[in-house]
Amino acid sequence: MKRIAIVEDNPDNRLLATAILGDDFLIDEYETGMQALEGLQKNPPDLVLLDISLPEMDGKVVLSRIRQIESIAKLPVIALTAHAMTGDREMLLGLGFDDYVEKPILDEQILIDAINKLLL
Repeated sequence: MKRIAIVEDNPDNRLLATAILGDDFLIDEYETGMQALEGLQKNPPDLVLLDISLPEMDGKVVLSRIRQIESIAKLPVIALTAHAMTGDREMLLGLGFDDYVEKPILDEQILIDAINKLLL
């Protein structure tokens, strides 16, 4: 079974993502970017769902650090974010995210499709 890491400071959002994905994937949850960077190196997942608005270290910095660590640099990372203004998607993809899914997750199929596209 494939493993997905969810990096999200909001427990309700982590619970929702786990409820959507937990039957089909092993889930690792991280509340902060620092926890995620440590955990991803110890137990690399197949894919990362990364919130942008994290305390202490935002998701853009976390992604930059992931890309600098050779053992996890190639992980597919999906921005899971409420940043949904014009240009946000393009800006985040330009920073190296592999895909972008808006929160709140109103249509879980959009999230599932984004994950499946990167894991095939």
